Amino acid sequence: MGAILCVGAGGCLGAIGRYLIGLAPFDGSFPLATFIVNFVGAVAIGALTEASLGTAGMSREAELFLKTGVCGGFTTFSTFSLETFELFESGDFVTGSLYAGGSLVACVLGVALGKIAVRGVLSPSSC
Repeated sequence: MGAILCVGAGGCLGAIGRYLIGLAPFDGSFPLATFIVNFVGAVAIGALTEASLGTAGMSREAELFLKTGVCGGFTTFSTFSLETFELFESGDFVTGSLYAGGSLVACVLGVALGKIAVRGVLSPSSC
């Protein structure tokens, strides 16, 4: 039951954060808010994954709260998929392709950036 509460509490916070970013007034057909959320979520989950492997470690509850809950509630891959489909469906193939490809590349790089950043902080030579 404790694991479910950790995920639920984190998911609530992540979803609220996602909603608030979605309120930002971005112009144009490119779904910038979702793009930003997915990139930030990718950086965060990369950093959290690396941190959970470090010498300081992370409790199972903290990992569930942060990775599964907050990041899972914050990132919006399902929204990304819907928006990409709608761009293609409306005939905006260039924007849809840029959005889908850009999201994939940026988020994979974001995971690497998060992992590298935490490695730099947690490495013995950084002290």
